[in-house]
Amino acid sequence: MGNRYYAYAFTAIMLALSLASIPIKGHVRLGVDFSGGAMIQVKFNKTVDIDHIRKGLEPLSENLAVQKLVGSEEFIIRMEMPEEGADKLSQRAQELLDKEFGKGNSEIRSVEIVGPKVGKDLQTSAIWATIIALGMLLVYMAFRFTFTMGLGAVFCLVHDIIIVYGFFVWTGKEFNLTIVAAMLTIIGYDLNDTIVVCDRVRENLKIMKKAPLIDIFNISINQTLSRTLLTSFGTLISVLAFLLLGTSVLQDFAWALLIGIIFGTYSSIFVASPVVLELDRVLPVKRG
Repeated sequence: MGNRYYAYAFTAIMLALSLASIPIKGHVRLGVDFSGGAMIQVKFNKTVDIDHIRKGLEPLSENLAVQKLVGSEEFIIRMEMPEEGADKLSQRAQELLDKEFGKGNSEIRSVEIVGPKVGKDLQTSAIWATIIALGMLLVYMAFRFTFTMGLGAVFCLVHDIIIVYGFFVWTGKEFNLTIVAAMLTIIGYDLNDTIVVCDRVRENLKIMKKAPLIDIFNISINQTLSRTLLTSFGTLISVLAFLLLGTSVLQDFAWALLIGIIFGTYSSIFVASPVVLELDRVLPVKRG
């Protein structure tokens, strides 16, 4: 905690950079799930490459997201809102696939078009899901520990979400329901780290009733530091495997987790605890 002022400066810089991405780069690039668009499910009779599919269907849209279904040669293809209806889109896509892979080697299973209203509804639902999750976490932390610790934990989680959001804006990566799932995963993961520290703080508050709060936080963080770092390192190995070996859809998911885990580990040590320490001046942490 003696280095918390350096952490304050670093945290402020990272938050400023993340928030500055909006006026500089614009809002995050929304995927089909939120902006509306078309989704085509195709089955092939032979092994094909994702880049090959993307090249063959390029006349339909420049921004194609191709995802392979596990254990089969079926693919989900997402694209921007087409001008034609579902029937004409299906016919046009089949013609392009026949031209690229040969007639009879592909079959379009389904075509779904998500309108802008549906995309807007999904966007609203995703925002409310995140807000409700944070609100319930605040209630849980206040009940389990103290209201002050709950505020520290929620600020820690909001910090991580802003960082991940800023990363997606700066890099121009697509933000879709998969990334929302990653952000909710990050919330749960980061909360777990914060709870471990808060639980040890609560135990030490009972034992060290007369010790300064800053010393209690230092001892508690050091007692849980090896566990926090080992858990984060172990998780990062799995995430790196997705990042290096996964498809484009999994890679975006892995990027969100990678940034979330790195900054989540940092914030559970250098954001949550210092916030509680500063709030103790106006909302004293209950001892004993």
